Amino acid sequence: MTQRLPRTDGSGPLRILLLVTGLRLGGAEQQVAALSRAFSAMGHAVAVVSLTTGREVTLAPAAEYRAVDMRKTPWSMLRSLLEVRTFVKAWRPDVIHSHMVHANLFARMLTRIVAAPPLVCTAHSMREGGRLRMALYRITDSWCALTTHVSAAGRQQMIDVGAARPSRLAVVANGIDTAAFHPDAARRHATRAALPLSPDARLLLNVGRLVEEKDQATLIEAFARVRQQGFDVRLAIAGDGPRRQSLEQKIHSLGLDDAAWLLGRRADVAELMTAADVFVLSSRIEGMPLVVGEAMACGTSVVSTDAPGVKELCGSLARIVPTGDAQALAEAICAALREDPHEAGQAAARRERVVSQFGLQATAARWIDIYHQLIQAPRLMHRGST
Repeated sequence: MTQRLPRTDGSGPLRILLLVTGLRLGGAEQQVAALSRAFSAMGHAVAVVSLTTGREVTLAPAAEYRAVDMRKTPWSMLRSLLEVRTFVKAWRPDVIHSHMVHANLFARMLTRIVAAPPLVCTAHSMREGGRLRMALYRITDSWCALTTHVSAAGRQQMIDVGAARPSRLAVVANGIDTAAFHPDAARRHATRAALPLSPDARLLLNVGRLVEEKDQATLIEAFARVRQQGFDVRLAIAGDGPRRQSLEQKIHSLGLDDAAWLLGRRADVAELMTAADVFVLSSRIEGMPLVVGEAMACGTSVVSTDAPGVKELCGSLARIVPTGDAQALAEAICAALREDPHEAGQAAARRERVVSQFGLQATAARWIDIYHQLIQAPRLMHRGST
């Protein structure tokens, strides 16, 4: 059995088990990976358990990693519960922190079959699911110590559908890794040369899965209108998904083959952020869009739809337009391009906002404080925000 780390004063190192639906590329998955690295760097022991196989994010080197390969069958779910129960009994965490709806409901079921430590469940999406999932959230609400959402809008949505009581549902925003995402002139030059981009060309960047809710189709329409205004500009979309073929067709139909690029999955998102002149989010639905915070941490100008979580991140430092409106999006992009997207004062203000309010280290420290509170007083009733 793994030796527990000593803790005598209520504030020492913890054993933290992060339970997640999966670890493919995505905002929630990236946040779990970032937290594993931050917690480990702070001296805490970390284990990460994924309910599905396949890992595309970088965990802390010291973190213990398990994937249980759960399938959508009753037998597989039962087998997975028993497998994770065995791991919990052997690893003996001080706290379990689950992320995303499947892992949240799984972790709550786990508390019924093992003497589990305090459980924190974090929702990352504005829409965690339909009536059945919301009913399951409501029924199992008391099986965890605390539920959190990454945005105030998401928290309110869960309250409105009755998924949790307001007094047991808090807001803890995602943390941005500002050490990885930062302005870098040399990195910008090298990345632009590799794309390739001419020195005078402007670059619009979008990062996200190619799915309907990210609405890159509207972004491509808006980009076509921006090009009609005479700007020497290119559009790069990093990510992959089921909408790729339809987006390729849209690019071709609008005559943008040489100007709009679907880059696929990329491991150099930080480099792309520094290379971009304007980051554009076209989503209809978000929880808290990490990519917007990452772009701001690089000092990059942001144009975004009014997806949930965007205003919380950006304040007044981004151009925000209604969702699904290609003309409004095009006008905002043109306005950003007419002004200097890299104006030093604005770039510094964007980064400072993220560093001071959404930095990963501050978020990780906040989680550690919450964990300690729950360990010391597991029955403490929490207010609606922490």
